Amino acid sequence: MAFELQIDPMRSAHPAGASRLSAPRIAPPHVRPAFGDRPPTPSSPFAPLHAPQAAHLVDTTMLFAPRSGGVKRYLMAKRAWLAQHRNGVRHSLVVPGSATGQAEQGMMTIGALRLPFGDGYRWPTSSRAWADRLVALRPSVIEAGDPYGPGAAAIQAGARCGAPVLGFCHTDPAALAALHIGAWAEPVVRRRWASLFNQFDQVIAPSRFIAERMAFAGVKDVEVEPLGVDTTLFRPDRGDRAQLRRRLGLGNEVRLLVFAGRPAREKNINIMLEALDRLGDPYHLLLIGAGAGARPQSNTTMMPFQRDPTTLARLLASCDAFLHANPNEPFGLAVLEGLASGLPIIGMATGGVGELVDFTIGQLAPRATAADLAEAIDALWRRDLQALSLAARRRAVSRHSWTATFDRLSARYAALSGSDAFLPTCAWATSRLAPA
Repeated sequence: MAFELQIDPMRSAHPAGASRLSAPRIAPPHVRPAFGDRPPTPSSPFAPLHAPQAAHLVDTTMLFAPRSGGVKRYLMAKRAWLAQHRNGVRHSLVVPGSATGQAEQGMMTIGALRLPFGDGYRWPTSSRAWADRLVALRPSVIEAGDPYGPGAAAIQAGARCGAPVLGFCHTDPAALAALHIGAWAEPVVRRRWASLFNQFDQVIAPSRFIAERMAFAGVKDVEVEPLGVDTTLFRPDRGDRAQLRRRLGLGNEVRLLVFAGRPAREKNINIMLEALDRLGDPYHLLLIGAGAGARPQSNTTMMPFQRDPTTLARLLASCDAFLHANPNEPFGLAVLEGLASGLPIIGMATGGVGELVDFTIGQLAPRATAADLAEAIDALWRRDLQALSLAARRRAVSRHSWTATFDRLSARYAALSGSDAFLPTCAWATSRLAPA
């Protein structure tokens, strides 16, 4: 799957409420007042021949909780990668918490109300106060990871301090509103979604599926940037198939499926359980973190959320296949972790998972029904699982490394902010020594 990276370094930020399409397309460093002098743009012929000045990337999102999934893993992976590969970039996270303060170096929490039945998520009460915190950090570029309060605060902060703001859409709030509130809420949320994202300087989505949903909502110029996976953490040789089966009280002949994720309604845990009911022996499902509230059954084992990623990696690599039943998954980061662990994927042919998985690495069900999912599971075991496992691992390594993802994102940050600190050292040197 190839994605074309299209970066417009001439797109500028704008006051909250203005359209990105109507904003003057002038290089941000020359029209946006900021704290002190901005470094020249990477293409400027007047750029000095010295090391790039430090840059400050600030990530902010509501989608960050003790047991949250893909967005938190993406942000923490980016934090670690920048520390290792971009010495000139300072990275800060601004996320909700029980109180306002510094949770750890480079991570600030802002006091927010805990959502009932929200699996630890918190809802900010004031976008203005949130924006004040972002402005105080003096960002070079802000990335907002949700369409809620922190997203609105990022737009306000960018307008106030002269920092470009990138909106990364990790979720479909209109579809979630329809699922959890009712169909009447979907168009209302969709309009709000489009209104907010049309104010960002650049908008990216993790999959074509979400990009198309945003375009349908009225968001302009959405670009696709797939996420990645830590292939050194999630890998097949971490597994111990026999040991896990002894721990679960299962025989070696058992066909062990696994799903790791939140116990959210959209994950369709009940459909997985119904599919296992249809199949019976020798199939068994291990639910990691997703079993809260699910009905117990003899061919399913529930495990709590695993805070230690190494423990999760060992569990995944000890199973036979990864099961996923959400037909509207925005991307599927857990699916990538399964692939990197050498697991064939059984999932839906739609949504982000349908973009990640094909016949060479798994089996897709056409609809999110127990019958179709059971048929896909059984069909997978009629194939060469060892060959599928090897292909799954190769796919994760060749297409979905975090380095590829963060190199592309860093190029976006450099173009938006005009700071060479986001570029690799060799690219910065080459751009400086090339003839004008």
